[in-house]
Amino acid sequence: MFESLTDKLTNAMRHLRGTAKLSEENMGEALKEVRAALLSADVHFKVARAFIERVKEKCVGQEVLKTVTPGQQIIKIINDELVALLGEGSTELSQKKPLKIMMVGLQGGGKTTTSAKLAKALKKDGYKPRLVACDVYRPAAIDQLETVAGQIDVPCFAKRDTTDVPFIGELGLSEALSAGDDLIIFDTAGRLQIDEQLIEEIKELKKRVNPDEVLLVVDGAIGQEAVNVAKTFNEAVQLTGIVMTKLDGDARGGAALSMKEITGVPIKFAGTGEKLDNFDVFHPDRMASRILGMGDVVSLVEKAQETIDQDEAANMAERMMSGDFNFEDMLNQFRQIKKLGSMSSILGMLPGMGKMNMNMDDKAESQMKRSEAIILSMTKKERQKPQLLNSSRRNRIARGAGVKMAEVNQLVKQHMQMKKMMKKMQGGGKMGKGQMKKMMKQMKGSGMDPSQMGGMGGGMPDLSSFKGKLPF
Repeated sequence: MFESLTDKLTNAMRHLRGTAKLSEENMGEALKEVRAALLSADVHFKVARAFIERVKEKCVGQEVLKTVTPGQQIIKIINDELVALLGEGSTELSQKKPLKIMMVGLQGGGKTTTSAKLAKALKKDGYKPRLVACDVYRPAAIDQLETVAGQIDVPCFAKRDTTDVPFIGELGLSEALSAGDDLIIFDTAGRLQIDEQLIEEIKELKKRVNPDEVLLVVDGAIGQEAVNVAKTFNEAVQLTGIVMTKLDGDARGGAALSMKEITGVPIKFAGTGEKLDNFDVFHPDRMASRILGMGDVVSLVEKAQETIDQDEAANMAERMMSGDFNFEDMLNQFRQIKKLGSMSSILGMLPGMGKMNMNMDDKAESQMKRSEAIILSMTKKERQKPQLLNSSRRNRIARGAGVKMAEVNQLVKQHMQMKKMMKKMQGGGKMGKGQMKKMMKQMKGSGMDPSQMGGMGGGMPDLSSFKGKLPF
């Protein structure tokens, strides 16, 4: 979502290389580009103007430290301001039990799916959820809520013989409390635009059920209109948080950067895909880091810990380091990586990988699928003993996978290179400069340019502290 903004901010920082002291003159062009980048990302013009003023105030007159470049120094200042803009401080939900949450927003923002995602996420934390269908206007809204509730094995309260929403909310709350549920989520109706009837209805519902949290669900693609929507709902029902949806899309991200500044309401969650698992707690500091191209390794590690079988990953690492690495292991590795999500979402969390993210995503996904098809076309014995793969076997595998024999040969070569590299690293020994150069040359030959791996801070991240927690 923020790829374009990341690129423009990166370019803006290049003007400051080699500067000894930050001044209004040498920063003028860079900050003009930063402001243009924010406006083109659909950030509200008042928010963009205030943001630039605060950055300028903190930068002007600062001596550039010997240990950092001017670009790095201003990035630190911009990063801090982005964190403040996105909503520094706590984004946690109320700790009350039972916890009552009312979901509000416009039609098409994803309230119903988000209600189920939130219920599923909090169910993992030990809550006993119930969904209450308070959208009696949109065709099939109740059916949709019942369907997604069934998918996450959560009860859903619906009353189809009345359109009295506050009454439905009261009945649903009463039934949930009688059943011992301690998380009640009210999925309310939206409109294509804000109208008086919608506002009065949610005001009355709020009065009857007295929610602990009122979350505004906003489509990430809404743009500058998000500010007006958030202001209106906040004035009507006093929002406690915002949920941004569709952050995996190609929207420009301005809504996320504007709403906290205008309303003072924090963004608490983010929807990152259509699946019910694609739902994350919103961390302003991590999002700011990703916008500036510095990645989000912490979130990647957390995601890996949630989705990857740690014992299986440890066994695989042991086999790789012992040199006993076959195609069964390679297939398992592909499947472990796929659990983390798309290649673009993984690359987006690694520092300096923005350009690779855009250029490599489709190619990498396609290549991984083809490699998987090739391995699945092998017999179990061939997967376990790659040395059996003679010319006739490779020809049969290529026909079975629907690929050219050259692609099978390439995968076998790739497997051999990985095995050789693991042997060199056996016993914790480090690669010498010559070996590293050779490896970089091989990577470049395969289409991966190591020189593109440096971000604004330069160089790949040090992932040594996450050893054993990532599947690669």
